[in-house]
Amino acid sequence: MDTNAVFAALYGVCEENATFFSGGVKSSQGDAARRLVEVMNLIQEHARCLEPVVCGFASVYHHFDFDPHIPANGYRSLVKVVRCCLLHIIQKGRYIAANRRSIFFRLAHNAGEMEAYCNALCQLRALLYLAQRMLHDNSHGNLFFQDESGLSESFVREYSTMHKGCFYGRCLGFQFTPAIRPCLQTLAIGLVAFGENYKRHQSGIGVAASSFFTSGKYAIDPELRGTEFERLTQNLDVHFWKTFWNITETEVLSSLASMTSTHVKVNRALSVPPVAFDLPLAGNHRGSVTIAPPSAHIGIAPVLMRLISYDLREGQDSETLLALCRAEGGAISLSLGLKTKRLPSSPCIVIHFHGGGFVAQTSKSHEPYLKSWSQELGVPILSVDYSLAPEAPFPRALEECFYAYCWALRNHHLLGWTGEKVCLVGDSAGGNLCVTTSMRAAAYGVRMPDAIVAAYPATLLTAYASPSRLLTLMDPLLPLSVLSRCLSAYAGSQPQTETQVEKTGTLSLVKRDTALFLRDFRQGASNWIHSFLDTNRASASSSTAAETTPAVTESVRKSISEASISSPHADPPVPPEVDSRKLSEMEPSRLCVMAEDVAVFSKYTETSTSIDLSSVAIAAPAKGDRSELEYSREFPLGFEPLRTEQLTEMKVESSPVVKDPFCSPLLAPDSMLKGLPPVHLVACALDPMLDDSVMFAKRLRSVDQPVTLCVVEDLPHGFLSLSQLSKETREAANICVERIRTVFTQKDTPPE
Repeated sequence: MDTNAVFAALYGVCEENATFFSGGVKSSQGDAARRLVEVMNLIQEHARCLEPVVCGFASVYHHFDFDPHIPANGYRSLVKVVRCCLLHIIQKGRYIAANRRSIFFRLAHNAGEMEAYCNALCQLRALLYLAQRMLHDNSHGNLFFQDESGLSESFVREYSTMHKGCFYGRCLGFQFTPAIRPCLQTLAIGLVAFGENYKRHQSGIGVAASSFFTSGKYAIDPELRGTEFERLTQNLDVHFWKTFWNITETEVLSSLASMTSTHVKVNRALSVPPVAFDLPLAGNHRGSVTIAPPSAHIGIAPVLMRLISYDLREGQDSETLLALCRAEGGAISLSLGLKTKRLPSSPCIVIHFHGGGFVAQTSKSHEPYLKSWSQELGVPILSVDYSLAPEAPFPRALEECFYAYCWALRNHHLLGWTGEKVCLVGDSAGGNLCVTTSMRAAAYGVRMPDAIVAAYPATLLTAYASPSRLLTLMDPLLPLSVLSRCLSAYAGSQPQTETQVEKTGTLSLVKRDTALFLRDFRQGASNWIHSFLDTNRASASSSTAAETTPAVTESVRKSISEASISSPHADPPVPPEVDSRKLSEMEPSRLCVMAEDVAVFSKYTETSTSIDLSSVAIAAPAKGDRSELEYSREFPLGFEPLRTEQLTEMKVESSPVVKDPFCSPLLAPDSMLKGLPPVHLVACALDPMLDDSVMFAKRLRSVDQPVTLCVVEDLPHGFLSLSQLSKETREAANICVERIRTVFTQKDTPPE
């Protein structure tokens, strides 16, 4: 269905329903009928204003694609989300038209559904207006506004004041594939229930019990869930998100995941002593470089890793390796069975850096898909448990990942690897570390990995605005307030410890948890009972189960583009060294390159492009045109998005740390990017970090570096952690597997 047909269908179904319910209904449902008529008319008003904007974007957004074979960028994603919202409204409107005469038709419930999607459409309209501003300022194929003032500040200000709860209630995850929505709803309910009890209890049993019994009210009341979700994302600090995301690290959940995942012969947690060692130089095997142990921020300490191998291979049960093993609770980490066959060392290995926003999770959370990959690829996997922010900010994680990479090169015989081919793999924050670890390897002159496979990597940690980052307004897994706190923590701008609570004895904890358990049990039971007694609440309780989602998904896009064209832009001059958090601790002073004054984004200056964009882009209003409300100036006169009651203070980070190329590789000069191995990027079309991947692929192509970009549809950021839950996420994870397999099977010249 093309854009014009979508809008025509929307007008038709809204007009038909508005006419029907304007004719009068029985008095008991008169208020609900009035609400439905009003919302149908308001939806049409929003749609009439959106139609020319959507059509305008559809005519120009191809100028921002990586290449014609991969139609993906933030502008496309915004239009796709708007279309998805319109299709949901059309589907719901047709359902109302088909069932409105039935005695089982719940008018109040359906009016609430339409109101929720109308609110979402209003906020999406505001995002498209902001995207028009970006289109005006970035009119040469660039997706990032290259300044932390002006437009970026406006984006942050609008985000902090705009209402977001509508995207976390009835409309939660509407833009994603229907198969993933139940999982997102479960996560949202668990999050708000956990947040209600956060800092109230300190023992795990108290939090778990209270969260379980108070989760009922959020399951049956989507508006309450949306409001509470917005409150949590707006106000709670990075320590809350660290605690919540690490729930999967608990012994109970990790044991359950271990039982349901692929069984492997080797699963060892290692603790490598922090000892300096020499490694041969790649260009001169007679020379060597000393690899010092990590020391930034928290001092010298062991580097933690996990070795996973589907088959037992030579060296993996050696006394030297067993001496490095650290004790772990839960499942047995080495399963030898009866006379397990020992296979020869593998010619290939995967070195993995996990995601988690630089602040949370370990390899344990990523075990399920890593075990499966080890079986499918037939290679061992070494996953690095790098230290996390805010206790260990940049560059500690990079130091540990680089040290682990070099240690693996030197001790390949312990890992069941011959030392031939190595591929760095990571997702999100781990994708960033794959690239920066390779950049550091090039700076030290040691052997480079054969390739990098990075899933939805964060390549730009600054607060630069981009169209895909507008999606943080509605993304349940990556809201802007949470993303900014994680990046600030990695940059060292967040406090390292949260406020200490008063210590209490074990008996006091038991008494307190028991009392609160009983109180929350009564509260949860009461909420359930009252919700079923109240007819309006009962209608709302069935919203999730009654909703049928239109089939708006597309198949996973597997188009790959490899490009190598001459770069029109030469190496920029290296600016003088900047004293930022003593970066010399991370690299020799000659390697400390700051990119503040480096023009890193390729320019695509075509006259026809500028003409096309001028019909869609809008400039910022002049200072004299501001209305009484300061934030109204970003939108056309007569329109105002919904505003939130959960106000929060968000600031644009201006720390020079986030502009360091080893922190934001997208800002690296050409000379550093030219030293990278082949890079394979796997991005999500609906991910707020999509533009990071698209622009990084463009940068690599501009310096003749081999790069592939694959974009998957209708999945959220972090789909690898959800790869066991649906067919769509498994297919997307298989793309990463195939990229790795290609690296290992292709025949190329050995590294110098």
